Amino acid sequence: MTYPNAMMPPDTRPSPKPLPANACDTHVHMVAGPEFPLWDGRVENPAPGPDFVGWLQKYKDHIAALGCTRGVLVHSILYGTDNRVTLQAVKDLGDGFKGVGLLSDDATDKDLDAFADAGIKALRLNYVHGGVLTWDGAKALAPRLKDRGMHIQMLLHTHKHMVELADDIRALPVPLVVDHLGWPDLKLGPDEAGFETLTTLLADGQVHVKLSALYRLCPPPYDQADAFVEKLLAANPDGLLWGSDWPHLMLNDAEMPDGGAVMDTFLRTVTRDDHLQKILVDTPARLFDF
Repeated sequence: MTYPNAMMPPDTRPSPKPLPANACDTHVHMVAGPEFPLWDGRVENPAPGPDFVGWLQKYKDHIAALGCTRGVLVHSILYGTDNRVTLQAVKDLGDGFKGVGLLSDDATDKDLDAFADAGIKALRLNYVHGGVLTWDGAKALAPRLKDRGMHIQMLLHTHKHMVELADDIRALPVPLVVDHLGWPDLKLGPDEAGFETLTTLLADGQVHVKLSALYRLCPPPYDQADAFVEKLLAANPDGLLWGSDWPHLMLNDAEMPDGGAVMDTFLRTVTRDDHLQKILVDTPARLFDF
């Protein structure tokens, strides 16, 4: 089978404003050349060219331009449950870097122990593109994740899934991090029932939400999402995180962003210094044990 290649992200422009010390980009994906085998169920290949060392340097350049010194690498579904590319990157990057891994429903204690020892702080569940972990599997694993100081990260559509999942989320014994603002349908507005449910869960301390990947929701300058970000900020700034979503895989109909533009949007919508401190430093440190 022939797979299309992802696009190469542009070099990231420097951040227009100094970020607080120990700022963290909590959502990037590490990819590589042929050193690490790709999953047969993937929908694309990484952009061709760099090997693992080359991609790692591109990532270092990216976060340096942003002004971040900490990072969380979210294992890409392009590699299925073979987490080696992410594990190697977390190891090579050293202090200040953690990971989110992929495991299936039948993950063993040995699997979870190995993740915990390697700095993997969460398992990811993908309700949008499918994947290898189900919601029932995640709920079953949650007590064992709690024992290891780990949590669940979830990609979903609020307008499709949040209302039906709310009671299960409230019952979880571990934190749940929702990616990309819950990937709402912006045309439905921020008062749509699913996004309203997410906001309530955030206000109650039941979920964390990543202010990430607005470029997947609307075209530049991404201001169509401002009302959604503002609603989350008003609900609970202590429950928010930020991520660049570099290197912007599986774009579908979205336009390839510049990492600097992604940061520009964040700084346009989050203007208070105390909010920046919480979102970029304090909450990542607490959730990922920096």
